[in-house]
Amino acid sequence: MPVTDHMPTAGRLVAAIGLGALGWYGSELFRPLMPEDTNFGWFNVVNVVLGAICGWRVTGKRLGFGYAEGFSAGLTGVGALVFWALFLQSLNEMLKRALDTRYDGVVEGVISMFELIVEYGSLMINGPLIGLLVTGGIVVGIVSEWVSHRWS
Repeated sequence: MPVTDHMPTAGRLVAAIGLGALGWYGSELFRPLMPEDTNFGWFNVVNVVLGAICGWRVTGKRLGFGYAEGFSAGLTGVGALVFWALFLQSLNEMLKRALDTRYDGVVEGVISMFELIVEYGSLMINGPLIGLLVTGGIVVGIVSEWVSHRWS
């Protein structure tokens, strides 16, 4: 791994901004899929930050090797964003339920968290949301790759 893999680059910045924006729009498309009485709180903000981190660390690390690699880097970044968003949002919901003393033990809470991941993941099986995430990931990857070649 070259020393420059940890250096800030324009490609990483574009990937972070792009996946952060994709996190915001994906969150907005996910909201109507949840029950009406859902309190979202910092839902969008958390997903924007996760998108920016995944853009910088996952997509940005794989830039500079050609447009095919940029294409797959964008999809990998979106996959990481979806994974971490499901994990953190489910963890948050599990902790809320634990504070309401809905669980008898730690194991029951952890099992419930994974059940929530499956539940939220099944809600994400929605055509417009999947289309946005796949198309957005491809666009972010290709544009970030172009920027990494243009300003390297």
